[in-house]
Amino acid sequence: MTYTVIFVLSLLLNITLIWYSVRLLRTLLFVSDNLADMYFTLRSFSIFVKSLYGMNSFHGEPIIQELVERVGIVLREIEVFRDVFEYTLDEELEEELNEIEKSEENTPQAV
Repeated sequence: MTYTVIFVLSLLLNITLIWYSVRLLRTLLFVSDNLADMYFTLRSFSIFVKSLYGMNSFHGEPIIQELVERVGIVLREIEVFRDVFEYTLDEELEEELNEIEKSEENTPQAV
């Protein structure tokens, strides 16, 4: 009789822990996916601001230069979290952004 009660309690506890673990993993995957989306959005915004800063009419503008620096700071902070949640990263999108960023760096800047 006592073994039966212990078995049932153990079974219920195990089922509850499995349910909780699955729910927790779904939440972490959701957070990871959204963090990856935010990282790529901010990274593409950073590339846009850098290209804007390189234009003749905006080159040397202190406000845009500060914007570039601040976006870089925020991007580095997000990269710390991205390393933790790198399971849902889109590798193709990251490679595409790397290529765009390299091509922007290779274009001559306005004087």
